[in-house]
Amino acid sequence: MRVLCIGDVVGSVGCRFVRSKLPALKRVKGIDLVICNAENSADGNGVTPSSAKFLFDSGVDALTLGNHAFRRKEAYEYMDSSPFVARPANFPDGLAPGHGMLQIDMGRRVVTVINLMGNLYLESGLESPFDAVDRLLRQNDNRIVIVDFHAEATSEKRAMGYYLDGRVSAVFGTHTHVQTSDAQVLPNGTGYITDAGMTGVIHSVLGVKTDIIINKFRSRMPARFDLADGDCRLEGVLFDIDDNSGKCKSAESMRIE
Repeated sequence: MRVLCIGDVVGSVGCRFVRSKLPALKRVKGIDLVICNAENSADGNGVTPSSAKFLFDSGVDALTLGNHAFRRKEAYEYMDSSPFVARPANFPDGLAPGHGMLQIDMGRRVVTVINLMGNLYLESGLESPFDAVDRLLRQNDNRIVIVDFHAEATSEKRAMGYYLDGRVSAVFGTHTHVQTSDAQVLPNGTGYITDAGMTGVIHSVLGVKTDIIINKFRSRMPARFDLADGDCRLEGVLFDIDDNSGKCKSAESMRIE
């Protein structure tokens, strides 16, 4: 099974770029399943039902989220009802909308998708992502398990990769919007990358107009984050996973312009 995990899609411009590239990419690479981080897919942060639907209609099979997941209250009911949208599992069940683990029926196999969020430099009051993933894996019977770890610190992401090595099929990091160069298969058969990257405008600061962010750093004043325009790039990682063992055979980072 070939699983493409797409890095954080930023705004409507990023969503449109996914639609322009994904169908052909799936055919050329023989991709069976597409997982996409959509926590910035709505203009102005967060996810909305319309941005989620746009990505699904473009060929995405499952959406994962992150620290901006709950900024758009109009998405709360959608998170609760959709079987293909996962928010970080270490938010409190019953208090936060949505769910942190998905089961995707692929016919010959059911794939489990888990979304987690890091504690370092993000929401330190959340349940430990290490404890949360242990809890979820105890509930899981499927061999193929993909984890989106939405976290800031590379150390926390690397630690999670090795913690889950041999226990899940793949771990891909999201959140920093900068693709790392360490796509690999860990010693016990788990595919890994520290950050899958970003899908959005190339000449930007994490998808936002460069002058806005430069001025914010120089002035220390609040600023409205208007999204950049221009040429885009789709970034992600392609995992080739053995259907029977659930082990990852290869991990390939991707950058499509």
